[in-house]
Amino acid sequence: MQNLENTQYFRVEAEPESVVKVILSTVYEALTEKGYNPVNQIVGYIMSGDPTYITSHKGARSLIMKVERDELVEELLTEYIKKNDWK
Repeated sequence: MQNLENTQYFRVEAEPESVVKVILSTVYEALTEKGYNPVNQIVGYIMSGDPTYITSHKGARSLIMKVERDELVEELLTEYIKKNDWK
């Protein structure tokens, strides 16, 4: 039986931040160039895991699949927190 008295820690072992940032930047740029709403498409990919949300333009689909979806969420949340001075 689980001990519900203590908080569990979830730690993501991520690739270096710079790799995830470069991938997100490349994917964002490729989606924009092809006329897609990059936020909607990236969210669709993160939520579903379906790579067809990401264009293959500039190799974006292949790139984004090299990073775990939880790493993408972690990177996006980290940057959002930094931008809003929550730390």
